[in-house]
Amino acid sequence: MRLSGLVCGTVAVLLLTAAGPANADPFVGAPGLDDPYYPMDGNGGYDARHYDVTIDYDPPTYQLTGTARIDAVATQALRAFNLDFAGPEVRMVSVNHQPASFDRNGEHELTVTPLLPILPGLPFTVTVDYAGEMTSTVGEGWTFAPSGGAFVAGEPHSATTWYPLNDTPLDKATFALHATVPAEWEVMSNGLRTQNTVLADKRTVSWESRRPVLGYLTTVAIDHFSFLEQWRANGTPLLSAFAPDAEHSRENEERLPEILDFAEQLYGPYPFDAGGGIYVDADIQFSLETQTRPIYSPRSDLHTVVHEIAHQWWGDAVSVRQWSDICLNECFASYTAEYLWPERMEGEDIDAQYRETIAKWYDKQRFWDIPLENPGAGFEFTSVYYRGPLFLHALRKQLGDDVFFGAIREFLGRHAYGNASMPEFRTFVQSKTRTDLTGFFDAWLNQTSPPADEYLYPGDLRL
Repeated sequence: MRLSGLVCGTVAVLLLTAAGPANADPFVGAPGLDDPYYPMDGNGGYDARHYDVTIDYDPPTYQLTGTARIDAVATQALRAFNLDFAGPEVRMVSVNHQPASFDRNGEHELTVTPLLPILPGLPFTVTVDYAGEMTSTVGEGWTFAPSGGAFVAGEPHSATTWYPLNDTPLDKATFALHATVPAEWEVMSNGLRTQNTVLADKRTVSWESRRPVLGYLTTVAIDHFSFLEQWRANGTPLLSAFAPDAEHSRENEERLPEILDFAEQLYGPYPFDAGGGIYVDADIQFSLETQTRPIYSPRSDLHTVVHEIAHQWWGDAVSVRQWSDICLNECFASYTAEYLWPERMEGEDIDAQYRETIAKWYDKQRFWDIPLENPGAGFEFTSVYYRGPLFLHALRKQLGDDVFFGAIREFLGRHAYGNASMPEFRTFVQSKTRTDLTGFFDAWLNQTSPPADEYLYPGDLRL
């Protein structure tokens, strides 16, 4: 995610098997996974493998009819389990094609009780039918566009507004979408477009994400789009869409192949089989790294595109374990856009930029108030943008370019299509150098005051 107007613009299975201390029944999956910021996000007792979502949406009336099929594997015996869903009225639920009872409770809990209990280790399929009038939740999911269309964007939550899922970073799954709309509307989503058919007055478009994806990184966008088709030299298709009042962003998006090449040089091969962008004209305050095809606000610029593309490695291919690890996503995306791109592509002196930023903010306590590691619930999207790039530039100078860039590329490779944490990052980087980084990491990541000069000006940052 990149906020507008700012300076910078299998462990999973082990956790999923735990019923949790608040759940006394060992045959009921936990209704939350105790994330320190969002303890009721996610559900225990199963591992989601694939989502197949079918929706029919009528923009003039805001009516949505949906069917979501979830393929999963039980990680414990289950006589009941939960999905996260805050969308329209649920009409029917089935498990393994047999009717199941269900109940909606809490902010986003859909509790499902199958006709027959599910044994541990066995695959099962849940199908949820739902329908109703959608409401706009700007910045938190389903959002109405000025044109009369709609799109989905929000972090850390958004998917629950339009389909049921296991909404936790710890349970990635592949994703397919089949959307039917009036024929004059277009539909964009993640991954590869596998169908675009008009029959009478209806259009049906299908999209497929073949690599696992988190809920908040899935999207659907319905509008009167115009398109930009490009291809990378290796044949990867790039399809981008522009809402009626977003054509001014086309020039930036035309540089997408160049931006992907740049990011590959830093972080290794592009981790997905398709790419592009979705440019909306709604007044949202952020752009978001929806997987393969980010959502861009009207305020986006070239550096925003670089930021969201960096997220395809940091946040999408490698995702946080908990939301307290958010620096892994945003510190790297911000450093890429605000330091590495200007340095390598625009000839900027980023050492001077670093020193000027430190001089400007050194005595301003509010700049240091929120730690980078574990910033606190509600503060995830703050210091990681404006202080995160400084931390990474200082780390780079502490280690030297060869060690720094080699380490982060190897770290991404080791965690590809999975999860990682800030403690894991610290341990891994420490393994690549004989220099004790304990004080450096503590000063930059955990403290709420400026680091000592030895950590603030390492290497050739010293004048």
